[in-house]
Amino acid sequence: MPLEKVSPESAAAPTLVEYSKRPCVGGIGIALFSSAVFGLSGSFAKALLDVGWSPAAAVTLRMGGAALVLLIPTILVMRGKWGLVAKNWKSILLFGLFGVAACQFFYFQAIERLDVGVALLLEFLAPVLIVLFLWIRNRTRPAALTIGGAALSVVGLVAVLDLTGSTNVDPIGVLWGLGAAVGLVVYFFVSAKVDGALPPLVLATGGLCVGASVMGLLALLGLLEMKFAFVPVKLAQWETHWWVALGGLILFSTVISYVTGIMAARALGSKLASFISLTEVLFAILWAFLLLGQLPAGIQLIGGALIVGGVLLVRADEMRSP
Repeated sequence: MPLEKVSPESAAAPTLVEYSKRPCVGGIGIALFSSAVFGLSGSFAKALLDVGWSPAAAVTLRMGGAALVLLIPTILVMRGKWGLVAKNWKSILLFGLFGVAACQFFYFQAIERLDVGVALLLEFLAPVLIVLFLWIRNRTRPAALTIGGAALSVVGLVAVLDLTGSTNVDPIGVLWGLGAAVGLVVYFFVSAKVDGALPPLVLATGGLCVGASVMGLLALLGLLEMKFAFVPVKLAQWETHWWVALGGLILFSTVISYVTGIMAARALGSKLASFISLTEVLFAILWAFLLLGQLPAGIQLIGGALIVGGVLLVRADEMRSP
Protein backbone atom coordinates (compact mmCIF):
# COMPACT_ATOMS: atom_id res chain seq x y z
CA MET A 1 0.00 0.00 0.00
CA PRO A 2 1.57 3.35 -0.96
CA LEU A 3 2.78 5.61 1.80
CA GLU A 4 0.89 8.82 2.41
CA LYS A 5 2.48 12.03 1.16
CA VAL A 6 2.66 14.74 3.79
CA SER A 7 2.53 18.41 2.93
CA PRO A 8 5.54 20.47 4.08
CA GLU A 9 3.05 23.00 5.44
CA SER A 10 2.14 20.67 8.31
CA ALA A 11 3.67 21.48 11.66
CA ALA A 12 4.24 17.75 12.20
CA ALA A 13 5.49 17.14 8.67
CA PRO A 14 9.23 16.71 9.41
CA THR A 15 8.66 13.82 11.78
CA LEU A 16 6.02 12.20 9.58
CA VAL A 17 8.24 12.40 6.52
CA GLU A 18 11.01 10.80 8.53
CA TYR A 19 8.67 7.99 9.57
CA SER A 20 7.56 7.41 5.97
CA LYS A 21 11.17 7.10 4.85
CA ARG A 22 12.02 4.66 7.61
CA PRO A 23 8.79 2.77 8.37
CA CYS A 24 10.55 -0.12 10.08
CA VAL A 25 12.33 2.19 12.52
CA GLY A 26 9.80 4.99 12.86
CA GLY A 27 6.28 4.06 11.80
CA ILE A 28 6.26 0.56 13.27
CA GLY A 29 7.86 1.80 16.47
CA ILE A 30 5.22 4.51 16.84
CA ALA A 31 2.45 1.97 16.07
CA LEU A 32 3.73 -0.38 18.78
CA PHE A 33 4.00 2.48 21.26
CA SER A 34 0.42 3.50 20.42
CA SER A 35 -0.78 -0.07 21.03
CA ALA A 36 1.08 -0.15 24.35
CA VAL A 37 -0.60 2.98 25.71
CA PHE A 38 -3.96 1.97 24.22
CA GLY A 39 -3.59 -1.32 26.08
CA LEU A 40 -3.43 0.55 29.40
CA SER A 41 -7.07 1.58 29.03
CA GLY A 42 -8.41 -1.76 30.25
CA SER A 43 -6.51 -1.63 33.54
CA PHE A 44 -7.39 2.01 34.24
CA ALA A 45 -11.03 1.50 33.25
CA LYS A 46 -11.37 -1.68 35.32
CA ALA A 47 -10.21 0.21 38.42
CA LEU A 48 -13.06 2.69 37.88
CA LEU A 49 -15.69 0.10 36.91
CA ASP A 50 -14.93 -2.00 39.99
CA VAL A 51 -16.01 0.84 42.28
CA GLY A 52 -19.26 1.56 40.47
CA TRP A 53 -18.54 3.66 37.38
CA SER A 54 -20.64 2.77 34.34
CA PRO A 55 -18.76 2.08 31.08
CA ALA A 56 -20.50 5.01 29.39
CA ALA A 57 -19.46 7.41 32.15
CA ALA A 58 -15.84 6.30 31.98
CA VAL A 59 -15.57 6.50 28.19
CA THR A 60 -17.38 9.86 27.97
CA LEU A 61 -15.08 11.49 30.53
CA ARG A 62 -12.17 9.79 28.81
CA MET A 63 -12.94 11.44 25.48
CA GLY A 64 -14.10 14.77 26.90
CA GLY A 65 -11.10 15.10 29.21
CA ALA A 66 -8.68 14.22 26.42
CA ALA A 67 -10.29 16.79 24.12
CA LEU A 68 -9.81 19.48 26.79
CA VAL A 69 -6.17 18.51 27.31
CA LEU A 70 -5.47 18.72 23.57
CA LEU A 71 -7.46 21.90 22.99
CA ILE A 72 -4.79 24.46 23.93
CA PRO A 73 -1.91 22.85 21.97
CA THR A 74 -4.30 22.42 19.03
CA ILE A 75 -5.15 26.14 19.07
CA LEU A 76 -1.43 26.98 19.14
CA VAL A 77 -0.64 24.62 16.26
CA MET A 78 -3.52 25.92 14.13
CA ARG A 79 -2.75 29.63 14.37
CA GLY A 80 -3.37 31.02 10.90
CA LYS A 81 -4.29 27.58 9.55
CA TRP A 82 -7.94 27.23 10.50
CA GLY A 83 -8.80 26.85 6.84
CA LEU A 84 -7.41 23.30 7.10
CA VAL A 85 -10.14 22.43 9.60
CA ALA A 86 -12.82 23.75 7.27
CA LYS A 87 -11.24 21.85 4.40
CA ASN A 88 -11.13 18.56 6.34
CA TRP A 89 -14.34 18.85 8.36
CA LYS A 90 -15.80 15.74 6.75
CA SER A 91 -12.78 13.64 7.74
CA ILE A 92 -12.88 15.00 11.30
CA LEU A 93 -16.60 14.29 11.54
CA LEU A 94 -16.19 10.74 10.21
CA PHE A 95 -13.29 10.11 12.56
CA GLY A 96 -15.26 11.35 15.56
CA LEU A 97 -18.57 9.68 14.71
CA PHE A 98 -17.28 6.26 13.67
CA GLY A 99 -13.63 5.93 14.70
CA VAL A 100 -14.25 7.28 18.21
CA ALA A 101 -17.93 7.42 19.29
CA ALA A 102 -19.47 4.54 17.31
CA CYS A 103 -16.54 2.20 17.95
CA GLN A 104 -16.80 2.75 21.71
CA PHE A 105 -20.61 2.76 21.83
CA PHE A 106 -21.01 -0.40 19.73
CA TYR A 107 -18.38 -2.19 21.80
CA PHE A 108 -20.14 -1.41 25.08
CA GLN A 109 -23.45 -2.49 23.55
CA ALA A 110 -21.81 -5.77 22.52
CA ILE A 111 -20.44 -6.56 25.99
CA GLU A 112 -23.95 -6.25 27.41
CA ARG A 113 -24.96 -9.31 25.36
CA LEU A 114 -21.66 -11.16 24.89
CA ASP A 115 -18.66 -12.17 26.95
CA VAL A 116 -16.01 -9.46 26.88
CA GLY A 117 -13.57 -11.78 25.09
CA VAL A 118 -16.01 -12.51 22.28
CA ALA A 119 -16.86 -8.82 21.85
CA LEU A 120 -13.16 -7.90 21.74
CA LEU A 121 -12.48 -10.61 19.16
CA LEU A 122 -15.26 -9.24 16.94
CA GLU A 123 -13.91 -5.68 17.21
CA PHE A 124 -10.41 -6.76 16.28
CA LEU A 125 -11.62 -8.35 13.08
CA ALA A 126 -11.03 -4.85 11.68
CA PRO A 127 -7.69 -5.75 10.00
CA VAL A 128 -9.36 -8.63 8.16
CA LEU A 129 -12.21 -6.33 7.09
CA ILE A 130 -9.64 -3.86 5.75
CA VAL A 131 -8.01 -6.59 3.66
CA LEU A 132 -11.42 -7.63 2.30
CA PHE A 133 -12.38 -4.03 1.55
CA LEU A 134 -9.14 -3.36 -0.33
CA TRP A 135 -9.63 -6.63 -2.22
CA ILE A 136 -13.13 -5.58 -3.35
CA ARG A 137 -12.21 -1.94 -4.07
CA ASN A 138 -9.03 -2.70 -6.00
CA ARG A 139 -10.42 -5.90 -7.56
CA THR A 140 -7.06 -7.51 -6.89
CA ARG A 141 -6.65 -10.56 -4.69
CA PRO A 142 -4.24 -9.93 -1.82
CA ALA A 143 -0.93 -11.71 -1.95
CA ALA A 144 -0.57 -15.04 -0.21
CA LEU A 145 1.53 -13.43 2.53
CA THR A 146 -1.23 -10.97 3.44
CA ILE A 147 -3.91 -13.69 3.44
CA GLY A 148 -1.68 -15.93 5.53
CA GLY A 149 -0.87 -13.09 7.91
CA ALA A 150 -4.57 -12.27 8.34
CA ALA A 151 -5.44 -15.89 9.09
CA LEU A 152 -2.51 -16.31 11.48
CA SER A 153 -3.40 -13.11 13.35
CA VAL A 154 -7.04 -14.15 13.78
CA VAL A 155 -5.99 -17.55 15.14
CA GLY A 156 -3.52 -15.84 17.47
CA LEU A 157 -6.15 -13.38 18.65
CA VAL A 158 -8.54 -16.22 19.50
CA ALA A 159 -5.75 -17.89 21.49
CA VAL A 160 -4.83 -14.67 23.31
CA LEU A 161 -8.45 -14.10 24.33
CA ASP A 162 -8.52 -17.71 25.60
CA LEU A 163 -12.16 -18.27 24.69
CA THR A 164 -12.52 -21.55 26.58
CA GLY A 165 -15.60 -22.90 28.28
CA SER A 166 -19.18 -21.94 27.55
CA THR A 167 -19.75 -18.56 25.91
CA ASN A 168 -23.00 -16.71 25.36
CA VAL A 169 -23.36 -15.90 21.66
CA ASP A 170 -26.25 -13.51 21.08
CA PRO A 171 -26.93 -12.63 17.39
CA ILE A 172 -27.72 -9.00 18.26
CA GLY A 173 -24.53 -8.82 20.31
CA VAL A 174 -22.56 -10.17 17.35
CA LEU A 175 -23.98 -7.39 15.16
CA TRP A 176 -22.94 -4.78 17.73
CA GLY A 177 -19.45 -6.31 17.83
CA LEU A 178 -19.14 -6.21 14.06
CA GLY A 179 -20.32 -2.59 14.19
CA ALA A 180 -17.40 -1.84 16.52
CA ALA A 181 -15.06 -3.48 14.01
CA VAL A 182 -16.44 -1.25 11.24
CA GLY A 183 -15.83 1.79 13.46
CA LEU A 184 -12.23 0.67 13.92
CA VAL A 185 -11.88 0.27 10.14
CA VAL A 186 -13.01 3.88 9.66
CA TYR A 187 -10.51 4.96 12.33
CA PHE A 188 -7.61 3.49 10.35
CA PHE A 189 -8.79 4.62 6.92
CA VAL A 190 -9.46 8.22 7.96
CA SER A 191 -6.18 8.37 9.91
CA ALA A 192 -4.23 7.18 6.87
CA LYS A 193 -6.07 9.10 4.15
CA VAL A 194 -6.80 12.51 5.72
CA ASP A 195 -5.08 15.55 4.20
CA GLY A 196 -1.42 15.35 5.24
CA ALA A 197 -1.38 19.08 5.95
CA LEU A 198 -3.76 18.56 8.87
CA PRO A 199 -1.62 17.75 11.95
CA PRO A 200 -2.46 14.48 13.75
CA LEU A 201 -3.00 16.53 16.91
CA VAL A 202 -5.85 18.43 15.27
CA LEU A 203 -7.53 15.31 13.88
CA ALA A 204 -7.36 13.65 17.29
CA THR A 205 -8.77 16.71 19.08
CA GLY A 206 -11.59 17.18 16.59
CA GLY A 207 -12.52 13.51 16.66
CA LEU A 208 -12.52 13.37 20.45
CA CYS A 209 -14.70 16.50 20.66
CA VAL A 210 -17.19 14.94 18.24
CA GLY A 211 -17.07 11.60 20.06
CA ALA A 212 -17.60 13.10 23.52
CA SER A 213 -20.49 15.22 22.22
CA VAL A 214 -22.18 12.19 20.66
CA MET A 215 -21.78 10.11 23.84
CA GLY A 216 -23.17 12.97 25.92
CA LEU A 217 -26.14 13.28 23.58
CA LEU A 218 -26.83 9.54 23.79
CA ALA A 219 -26.76 9.80 27.57
CA LEU A 220 -29.25 12.68 27.52
CA LEU A 221 -31.53 10.59 25.31
CA GLY A 222 -31.40 7.79 27.86
CA LEU A 223 -29.52 5.37 25.60
CA LEU A 224 -26.49 5.26 27.89
CA GLU A 225 -26.35 5.00 31.67
CA MET A 226 -24.08 7.50 33.43
CA LYS A 227 -22.91 6.40 36.89
CA PHE A 228 -19.98 7.96 38.75
CA ALA A 229 -18.32 6.96 42.03
CA PHE A 230 -15.76 9.43 43.37
CA VAL A 231 -14.20 7.01 45.82
CA PRO A 232 -10.70 5.46 46.12
CA VAL A 233 -9.80 2.78 43.58
CA LYS A 234 -7.36 -0.13 43.61
CA LEU A 235 -4.53 0.07 41.08
CA ALA A 236 -1.38 -2.05 41.04
CA GLN A 237 -2.38 -3.51 44.41
CA TRP A 238 -2.41 -0.04 45.96
CA GLU A 239 -5.41 2.03 46.91
CA THR A 240 -5.31 5.45 45.28
CA HIS A 241 -7.56 8.34 44.31
CA TRP A 242 -10.16 7.85 41.57
CA TRP A 243 -8.69 10.72 39.58
CA VAL A 244 -5.37 8.86 39.26
CA ALA A 245 -7.05 6.10 37.25
CA LEU A 246 -9.15 8.59 35.29
CA GLY A 247 -6.08 10.75 34.61
CA GLY A 248 -4.16 7.75 33.29
CA LEU A 249 -7.12 6.80 31.12
CA ILE A 250 -7.24 10.31 29.68
CA LEU A 251 -3.55 11.19 29.31
CA PHE A 252 -1.97 7.87 28.38
CA SER A 253 -4.75 5.73 26.88
CA THR A 254 -6.41 8.55 24.93
CA VAL A 255 -4.31 11.70 24.39
CA ILE A 256 -1.01 9.98 23.63
CA SER A 257 -2.49 6.85 22.06
CA TYR A 258 -4.78 8.61 19.57
CA VAL A 259 -2.16 11.11 18.40
CA THR A 260 0.53 8.43 17.95
CA GLY A 261 -1.99 6.05 16.37
CA ILE A 262 -2.84 8.64 13.70
CA MET A 263 0.85 9.27 13.07
CA ALA A 264 1.48 5.54 12.64
CA ALA A 265 -1.47 5.10 10.25
CA ARG A 266 -0.21 7.97 8.08
CA ALA A 267 3.29 6.53 7.95
CA LEU A 268 2.34 2.89 7.39
CA GLY A 269 -1.06 2.99 5.71
CA SER A 270 -4.31 1.61 7.09
CA LYS A 271 -3.65 -2.08 6.42
CA LEU A 272 -0.28 -2.52 8.13
CA ALA A 273 -1.16 -0.12 10.98
CA SER A 274 -4.35 -2.08 11.68
CA PHE A 275 -2.47 -5.38 11.89
CA ILE A 276 0.10 -3.93 14.26
CA SER A 277 -2.80 -2.69 16.40
CA LEU A 278 -3.55 -6.33 17.21
CA THR A 279 -0.58 -6.16 19.59
CA GLU A 280 -2.80 -3.97 21.78
CA VAL A 281 -4.32 -7.20 23.11
CA LEU A 282 -0.85 -8.42 24.12
CA PHE A 283 -0.05 -5.15 25.84
CA ALA A 284 -3.44 -5.20 27.58
CA ILE A 285 -2.59 -8.62 29.05
CA LEU A 286 0.86 -7.39 30.11
CA TRP A 287 -0.53 -4.29 31.82
CA ALA A 288 -3.26 -6.37 33.49
CA PHE A 289 -0.52 -8.58 34.92
CA LEU A 290 1.55 -5.64 36.16
CA LEU A 291 -1.30 -3.45 37.45
CA LEU A 292 -4.00 -5.95 38.36
CA GLY A 293 -2.01 -9.11 39.07
CA GLN A 294 -3.75 -11.10 36.32
CA LEU A 295 -1.28 -13.72 35.02
CA PRO A 296 -1.65 -14.70 31.33
CA ALA A 297 -2.09 -18.37 30.49
CA GLY A 298 0.30 -20.37 28.31
CA ILE A 299 -2.20 -20.42 25.42
CA GLN A 300 -2.24 -16.63 25.50
CA LEU A 301 1.54 -16.47 25.12
CA ILE A 302 1.31 -18.83 22.13
CA GLY A 303 -1.41 -16.61 20.67
CA GLY A 304 0.83 -13.60 21.08
CA ALA A 305 3.54 -15.30 19.06
CA LEU A 306 1.01 -16.07 16.30
CA ILE A 307 -0.13 -12.42 16.17
CA VAL A 308 3.46 -11.23 15.84
CA GLY A 309 3.99 -13.81 13.10
CA GLY A 310 0.93 -12.56 11.25
CA VAL A 311 2.13 -8.96 11.47
CA LEU A 312 5.53 -9.97 10.11
CA LEU A 313 3.91 -11.73 7.13
CA VAL A 314 1.84 -8.64 6.30
CA ARG A 315 4.94 -6.46 6.69
CA ALA A 316 6.88 -8.76 4.35
CA ASP A 317 4.09 -8.38 1.76
CA GLU A 318 4.22 -4.57 2.16
CA MET A 319 7.99 -4.57 1.51
CA ARG A 320 7.50 -6.60 -1.67
CA SER A 321 4.79 -4.26 -2.96
CA PRO A 322 5.78 -1.46 -5.35
